[in-house]
Amino acid sequence: MTITNSQFMTVRDKLSGERHIVKGPLVWFPGPHEEGFQGDAIGLNSTEYITVEDKETGERRIVKGPCNWFPGVNDVPSPKKNAIALSQNQYVKLKDSAAGKQWIERGEKLVFVEPTWELVGGVAQAITLKANEYVRYNDTTTGKTTMHRGEKTVFPGPHDELMDGKKMPAIDLKVHEYVKILDQASSEIRVVKGPEIVFLKANEKVVEPGKQKAIQIDDEHAVLVRDKSTGAQRLVTEKQLFVPLADETIEEVRELIKLSDHEAVILKDGSGNFSYHYGHVEMRGDKPRSFFLPPYAEVVALHWSSGQRREERNLHIKKFDTRPQYMWFEFNCRTKDNVELILEGTFFWKVADLPGMVKTTGDTSGDLCNHARSQFIKMVSRVTLKEFMQTLHTIAKSVHEDEPDFYTKRGVQVQSLEITRYHCADRSTSEILEQIIQETTNRMNRLSQQESENEVKLFRMQGQIQQEKMKGDLLKIQQEHQEQEMHVNGTSEAQRISAFMDGLAGEVPDLQERLHIWQTLRKTDALSVISQADTKMYYTPNDLDLSIENRK
Repeated sequence: MTITNSQFMTVRDKLSGERHIVKGPLVWFPGPHEEGFQGDAIGLNSTEYITVEDKETGERRIVKGPCNWFPGVNDVPSPKKNAIALSQNQYVKLKDSAAGKQWIERGEKLVFVEPTWELVGGVAQAITLKANEYVRYNDTTTGKTTMHRGEKTVFPGPHDELMDGKKMPAIDLKVHEYVKILDQASSEIRVVKGPEIVFLKANEKVVEPGKQKAIQIDDEHAVLVRDKSTGAQRLVTEKQLFVPLADETIEEVRELIKLSDHEAVILKDGSGNFSYHYGHVEMRGDKPRSFFLPPYAEVVALHWSSGQRREERNLHIKKFDTRPQYMWFEFNCRTKDNVELILEGTFFWKVADLPGMVKTTGDTSGDLCNHARSQFIKMVSRVTLKEFMQTLHTIAKSVHEDEPDFYTKRGVQVQSLEITRYHCADRSTSEILEQIIQETTNRMNRLSQQESENEVKLFRMQGQIQQEKMKGDLLKIQQEHQEQEMHVNGTSEAQRISAFMDGLAGEVPDLQERLHIWQTLRKTDALSVISQADTKMYYTPNDLDLSIENRK
């Protein structure tokens, strides 16, 4: 039998049972008692290997490539395996089960796993750290913690475990930031302020909630700080960029309480005592108008009823308005003739005595409305619907004026109470009432319209009378002016005639002759006036004997 260079024969002597290996290349001729079994050598390249076990001795070994492996008589090979190729930043963790040893193999190299070796976790990547990154490992055998910071590539030790689960960025603190760090070995806390880059040491951890912003304390803001070692509180008001100490916590950033002239607040100190602060100069006394809430103190909030029927106490007031203000209400009442009405109205009121109000009642708006409801129910039940409609404003006035002590004890001053609207609760009654109100309104409108028309007519008549009086005065004045004018004209004409007559008396002694001459001259003047205009002149028979002589 011909055997190539990559083949072999396992030869067994049938009589003795002995076996041996015959490698190629050759031509094999069996002996008289031999038999052979042909096999192929295992070809290994440079990255492959096999594990071979000697069945006789139990010893195991590896065979690395590149080669053609021919087995021995008792050798049992494993399947071909690939060597672990590690790059420069890769590593594997190996454990020798025979020696109990564990170690790290780093790249660049090929790792051939020996028969007694075990691969722990596979191929891993080394951690590459930047300048602002770090990583921490804990040695599981000694408990020692090591910290590595960039810039570099970090390979763990054989017993190292990654503490934080990954590489961690350094804590970058700006100028207005800080962080508290706990040393778990000594339980001491240190405060690191910015600007700084913080790398946690081996046994350190960040105290929750981690990186925080410092508090800017100015004229408008202060910080309430609690010392956790003593439990004491202090209020920091000095202007600064505040960072608490290691044993301090910031309870609250408090804003400056500023009161307007009409505002007031109530403070309760740690002993439960109340103090009252006002914005108005006449009421605040020696207390400041603007202030920070002291330690252990709180602003008292009163819980008043809200809504027109004051059914829920969900109005929370911390700053009180001492100015007069409106408050709306609504409730049901029933008249003497059993008509159920729904009244809507307003209080115009103000807080006059804040300490007295707080001492007497915890629900001022509810008390006012409930008292008004009680009074209206009592008074409306005494009158019929018609009487109620006629005396509505009188009833409303009596409600808040009959018992002034009720409001005084509660520190409030009611300036007016008015009913703005009412209607019947029953729909049919409401429709009848609407008809009555509509008819009353129409009647009032008609009366108002008639009064307006009468006033217009009266004003017109007064104007006409005044006009006629003025016309009479005008005619009288015109007549007087005409008489005066005629008197002046007559006097002037008489003087002319007298002067004419007196002037001709010497030449024409006869009075009748002088009169005739005067009349002739007057006619000449009349004809001269007529001749200057575009007119036609007609003569009667009586005028034909008129002789006119014109001498130039």
